[in-house]
Amino acid sequence: MAEEREEEKQLKQKIAKILEETRTSYATHNRKLKELSALRSRSSSPLQFFSAFSKTLTPLFTLQRRVASTERVVRFVSIFASASVDSDAFLEEFLRFLLVAAAAANKTARFRACQMVSEIIMRLPDDAEVSSELWDEVIECMLVCVRDKVSIIRTFAVRALSRFANDGENSDILDLFLEVLPIEQNAAMACLQDVRKTIVLSLPPSNATSQVIIDCTTDVSESVRKAAYCVLANKFPLQSLSIKLRTTILQRGLADRSLAVSKECLKLMKDEWLIKCCSADPVELLKYLDVETYELVGESVMGALLTAGLVNLRDGESIQQYISSTVDRTEGDSVHCTPSIQLMEAEVALYWKTVCRHLQDEAQAKGSDAAATMGTEAAVYAAEASDNNDLLERILPATVSDYIDLVKAHIDAGPNYCFASRQLLLLGAMLDFSDATNRKVASTLVQELLHKPPEHEVDDNGNMVVIGDGINLGGDREWADAVSGLAKKVHAANGEFEQILLGVVEELARPCRERTADFMQWMHSFAVTGLLLENAKSFRLLQGQAIEPFELLQSLLFPGAKHVHLDVQRIAVRCLGLFGLLEKKPSEELVKQLRLSFVNGPSAVCVVACKALIDLVMWHGPQEVDRALGENFSSKFQDDKKAFSPVNLSDTGEGLDVQTLDLLYAGIDRYEQGNSLASDENESVQAILGEGFAKILLLSENYPSIQSSLHPFLLAKLINLYFSNERKDLQRLKQCLSVFFEHYPSLSANHKAGVNGNAGGSPVLVSDMRKRAVQASRFMLQMMQAPLYEKETVKEDENGNRELPEVIDGSLEPPLECSEEGLAIRIAVEVASFHMKKTAAERSYVLALCRILVLLHFRLSEQGSIKLIRRLLNHVAESVLAEKDLVKELKGMADRLKALDREPEQELSQDQANLILGKDLYISVEELGRDSSFFDIMLGVGRLELDFNLDTNGSVEMLKTPAPRSSRPPRSRRRVRLEEVSSDEEVSPTSVVPTVPGTISIRSQRASKTAALTKMTATRSMRIDSYDDEEEEGSEVTSEEDSDESDE
Repeated sequence: MAEEREEEKQLKQKIAKILEETRTSYATHNRKLKELSALRSRSSSPLQFFSAFSKTLTPLFTLQRRVASTERVVRFVSIFASASVDSDAFLEEFLRFLLVAAAAANKTARFRACQMVSEIIMRLPDDAEVSSELWDEVIECMLVCVRDKVSIIRTFAVRALSRFANDGENSDILDLFLEVLPIEQNAAMACLQDVRKTIVLSLPPSNATSQVIIDCTTDVSESVRKAAYCVLANKFPLQSLSIKLRTTILQRGLADRSLAVSKECLKLMKDEWLIKCCSADPVELLKYLDVETYELVGESVMGALLTAGLVNLRDGESIQQYISSTVDRTEGDSVHCTPSIQLMEAEVALYWKTVCRHLQDEAQAKGSDAAATMGTEAAVYAAEASDNNDLLERILPATVSDYIDLVKAHIDAGPNYCFASRQLLLLGAMLDFSDATNRKVASTLVQELLHKPPEHEVDDNGNMVVIGDGINLGGDREWADAVSGLAKKVHAANGEFEQILLGVVEELARPCRERTADFMQWMHSFAVTGLLLENAKSFRLLQGQAIEPFELLQSLLFPGAKHVHLDVQRIAVRCLGLFGLLEKKPSEELVKQLRLSFVNGPSAVCVVACKALIDLVMWHGPQEVDRALGENFSSKFQDDKKAFSPVNLSDTGEGLDVQTLDLLYAGIDRYEQGNSLASDENESVQAILGEGFAKILLLSENYPSIQSSLHPFLLAKLINLYFSNERKDLQRLKQCLSVFFEHYPSLSANHKAGVNGNAGGSPVLVSDMRKRAVQASRFMLQMMQAPLYEKETVKEDENGNRELPEVIDGSLEPPLECSEEGLAIRIAVEVASFHMKKTAAERSYVLALCRILVLLHFRLSEQGSIKLIRRLLNHVAESVLAEKDLVKELKGMADRLKALDREPEQELSQDQANLILGKDLYISVEELGRDSSFFDIMLGVGRLELDFNLDTNGSVEMLKTPAPRSSRPPRSRRRVRLEEVSSDEEVSPTSVVPTVPGTISIRSQRASKTAALTKMTATRSMRIDSYDDEEEEGSEVTSEEDSDESDE
């Protein structure tokens, strides 16, 4: 027996020596593996070797830090165990040893065990023979560890299970992965990012996991997003994904903010999709993406391929190859060439458009670089620009006539080639129309495009239905932009574009003015009119043309706004808004018509009228828009407004007798009550008004006529829209407001006044949803605490020379009523005003306010506010005595305030508090103390308009918060009895009966609680004391004397 122990001891020493030597470098591992294998073969029995090996390895399970030396040992042990597959007994015994450690109470032991299990499983060959019972035990243990509270343990448990996730028999593993992945969405900790990354890398390819992995491409962690693209590249072929998923992957990856992620996506697109699946043909790749539906994705793909140099133009490849001329001989010697056009597919048209645009941009960039440099470098840049221009000239059609014939052929081919036609129209911006002949030919095409009526179809009832959006020319915004771009390129002379389009409008408007046109003709004339008004350079260029602006307004726009057909009203109101933007001052009749359409119009018309009014208010200013209704109307509202005027929109006549902002503000209230007139999520009245109000608040310095007292009302509306659970479908608005809230409080100190809780603040928030109300309050606090941006102003001297920009400090201090100190005082007074007995709703409200209170910051210059809030904290703490954690936070806040107080011993009187609170009270200099520094502080205090009576007998100190139970043995009952018998005799400490540390008598607990409650109810004021040494030692709620007295 002694010999066996001695042999085991020597074996442990040899194993320990080998493990110690593996800590230095990975280079020694192969040699040490042979030594350890030889040592195992020379041992007397496998059981003896395993016993010595496991005992030697035990200290490794106590090493928590992941240092390099320890990780080398773990890797070495895992390699040795996985290489021992031929020795089934050792591998199985070692795995069972690790499973015991994986279920230990010590988190370090669990971590090391899961780490080694995962390493062994990942290194085992596929043909390793291990008993099924053992694998079942390993899987069951790792399934439990996946739900461990320590993230690193979860990571290695997921890694260990990854080899089993592909097995159809272990579907519970995949179900568990899909269940825990959404739970691991806390990006604040890097360790949780590792868990999500490991899960993503472990997911097998299937229909159930494809969408989950693609959702991870929007993860906040860069490593998780990169892992998602890596998995998509290795496990999901291009053909296995739907068009929607393909475009989603490329859209997110190519536009990712991280360069590493975008490179991973480009690698996926190039290596796996372009080269393997599409034979390096970009047009073939575009066919997999449905560019007619996802045009922007196709453009971004081509842009990435062109930038990476992955598009190689073959010799002879150009747009000209789609145009071939056939020679027809007529009588005599005349020869007529008839072009034969080969129609392009949508992918081919997009391909050539992006290639030509890329070459043009590169040529312009290189030309600019050549102009900015000198010498050889400039010559190189100029040569590159010349090469790009030569290649672009070779690709484009040889003549403008060929280009016109190509475009016309695609337009005449019908709606199936509309996309290709639009791509070819965009190429017109790269052609030269300086020659009069070319302009004449191109002008014919422009006239045909403008005169082309909107496409329509007939429904089952025989009614004509317009195809498209019913607003833009051709029923599509992109088509209208392409036509206007070509028209402005062809008619580039000053005023020529306006002249040509007004001539077309006059021609199309004749049937409308004669009241013989159907609704299709009305809509066509308004589509061309809208194209003109959107692209006209100035109102002056519209005058003196085929139809005067006033005539256009009276004979076409106003009658169209009152037309019986809904689509005609909608497009006419849109044109009215565009017309008002061109005018120097909006006309009275135009503003009245827009307001009337907003109040009384149908839902689709109301949305367009809302857009027009918001645009007019932002372009001309609200005061100018109101002045358009007459001087008498605008003069009625010159007084400073404290709130928006109520408007009854159900009364059709009242909507015209209020200011425009009041009308719009009432509109957002009207459609908050379930009457949302939204045709889609981007066209709802709430979304339009929300974006408009956000822009007005951001640019509030440009609108001095909007009183600052109205800003909190607008801000409250935006916060309500942002946090409202009923407005989840307004995604564009939510995105707009998220950017707005990030920048609004930092632009100006005046903006923080609107964030503070004055008029229009809390009453209109989401009061019926406590959780969302708390979120909104914390959100507003973050806005208040956001630092101001520093602004630079450029000054000019007398000679007109600009001086260095002057930086305006962004750290200007707001007044008390708009500061965090003022908000803290308001909250404290609000909380203290509640009775001790509160309902459940009142208690939730008070707790939410207190949690905001402890997050507020105080400036050292606000000494008066600091003293006041120290006094108010006594009353606040009394309202939340049952919440020990919150009382502890209030105590910490009191400690911070005490450290900020320059004169902590000087207490605040009721008169001084009234001066800060804003209560009407006359206080003389003598009463305040002329020589006191506190008097100087009071002179700058703002008025909060609050009324609260302090407890003058109370103190700024209060009871200590209940401390944790003491680990010291309490005084026993025997000592109390001795004191009762002989109080004169001093009791020796040795007479105390020793007790087990950590145990407390139940009766002593009751006595301590009774004494504490008695002391707390004896005075209304609580005393705030800092945690002293007594508390660190684990003092009880009451003192020892109090405990003794209570026992007596």
